[in-house]
Order: sequence, then structure tokens, then C-alpha cells
Amino acid sequence: MVAAIAPLTAPVPPADALRRIAFLLERSRAGSYRVEAFRRAVGVVRGIDPDELASRAEAGTLQDLQGIGKSTAGVIAEALGGDLPAYLESLQDKAAEPLVEGGEQLRSALRGDCHTHSDWSDGGSPIDEMVLTAVELGHDYLVLTDHSPRLTVANGLSADRLARQLGVIDKVNASLGGQFHLLKGIEVDILDDGSLDQSEEMLGRLDLVVASVHSKLRMNAGPMTRRMVAAVQHPRVNVLGHCTGRLVTGSRGTRPQSEFDPRAVFEACAENDVAVEINSRPERCDPPDELVALALEAGCLFSIDSDAHAPGQLDFKVLGCERAERLGVPEERIINTWHADRLVEWAAS
Repeated sequence: MVAAIAPLTAPVPPADALRRIAFLLERSRAGSYRVEAFRRAVGVVRGIDPDELASRAEAGTLQDLQGIGKSTAGVIAEALGGDLPAYLESLQDKAAEPLVEGGEQLRSALRGDCHTHSDWSDGGSPIDEMVLTAVELGHDYLVLTDHSPRLTVANGLSADRLARQLGVIDKVNASLGGQFHLLKGIEVDILDDGSLDQSEEMLGRLDLVVASVHSKLRMNAGPMTRRMVAAVQHPRVNVLGHCTGRLVTGSRGTRPQSEFDPRAVFEACAENDVAVEINSRPERCDPPDELVALALEAGCLFSIDSDAHAPGQLDFKVLGCERAERLGVPEERIINTWHADRLVEWAAS
């Protein structure tokens, strides 16, 4: 069951306090430089002897450590003193307000997330940090869907890098003892002709494939429709990601939605058992309400995903849940309410 993360209380280890601050900053869409300062400090704290850390805190020399600044040193010192750091307390108080009113019932029904990124492509955190945060949020599974090679701006994975990542995933799952499942996936680019930006052999090794358009978003409606229909007809595609490509807010500015025949695309999704993603990122809010309604009418399945590029963004799913609840999407048609075994079996079929 995916749920809101429980607040920390004193006493709290310094690394845990720093991790939670980073999570809450990511959740609030704070600037990446602030988040990186706290994530970097976690690594410093974990790499130093606890006695030396305590001695430095007492002597006021924490900032002599590379990667520790004034704010992070203050958090470490307060945590070592047995107090809940004031900055953490302030962020937790703000986070007590929900990201959106509504969606709680559906969020509690979700078991995982089918669209997430790590620092293997354009995410901000390593795989193990994404997994640890997902566990803390009550997930049963997480599908790791880093980008495919054509998206060089996002450090997309070549077939060789993807193969190496699959080995890492196997090791992560072996360490988890079956209590949580990290599933093998990809967000594969839909190329101009509707083909997919990864080899058939590598796609066949994955548990789930999200296919998305990232280029030539202003293509004319006819070719774009044919492009998307061809992609969802591919037997390896399971989820159509952020189908309109629009941006409605955020630091990247706004972008109009792509033009295509949504009825034709959603009918193809329904015929080929491909779920339509309700992308929960605030800047995307994709597809818009009227297209969710059209996909619902066409008989589509759905996947409510965070498209998280950082651990704190895993909490964005409640935004998609609010929209799905308000628009009347039935729980049984949302694939990430299913158990991991059922999801993998469905994707393989």
C-alpha cells in the first residue's frame, strides 16, 4: 500500500535527518542545488567514523569536511545533540499539508510505480536510494524505467549499459529477500516511424516497457497518430507514457500538447492491452482531463505513475490519484493496484 511517509521524531541519526530533508525538498520541488547539498552531506556522514563526527560537532569543525556547509552542519549538530533539527521540523510541518485534496483512497490502493528514473539516466539519485524511499512509502515494487539511448540529453542507456543495469537490479533484489521487488523496465523512445529505440533482444529481457514520445512533438496530427498507434501495437509495449507531451508549469516553461487523433490512439491501446499513463508530475498533468475521459470510454487500462527523477518525487502519485478519482477511473483498471506477480504476468502476455 502506497502511503504518506511518517514524520521523523527525535532522536534521529544525522544521516536520516539529512535524507529526510532532501526527500521533503524534492517533494516540494525545491531547487536541485539545495537538494544536492543534503544528498551530498548524507554520503559524507556515512563515510566518517561516528566518534570523529561527534568530536567535530563539539569542536565546531564540521564545515571543515568537504561537502558539509553551514546548513548541513547545523542539522548534523542538532541531530547529534538528540534534538529534531529545526529545519527538518519546519519542512515536516509544511509537509503535513497534503499535496492535493483528494486521491487518498486510490493512493492507498496502489502497490507500486511503473515509471521511475535513477542516476543511470537523468535521475538525481542512485538505484538503492530510490528503492529505500519506495520501501519507506509502503510500495511493494518499483519499475525502474531509465531512458533509451537516443535521448542523449538524458544520458539514455545503450544496450550494453542497460544489460549492466539489469545485473545491478538482480543484485538489489537478491539483497531484499523477496520483501520488495525492483522490476526491470525502460522508458523507450517512440521514434519518428513508430519503432522503438532499443533492440528486440533487450526489450525481451524486461518486465515492463513504457513507450513515450520525446522528439518532434509538433509533428503533424496524421503522422503523429500513425507513429503512436504503431508503437502501442508493438508486442513489447505495456504503457503509453505522457501521451500529449505537454508542459503546463515549471522551470522548463510551458509546451502545448502534441496533435494526434486521441480516439484512434486510445482504441489501439485498448485493442493491444496497453495502459494509458496518468503522469502525476505537476508540470505534465498528462493526459488532460478530457483525454482521460476519452481513454476511459475507449476501455483502456491506466497506470498512475510518478515519473520520479528523485526519491521525493515518488510522492507525486497522489496528484494522479486525485485526478483519477475525480474522473471516475475504476480501481480495477489501474495496473499498479495489482500485485507484482500479476503485473509481470500481464506485461509478458
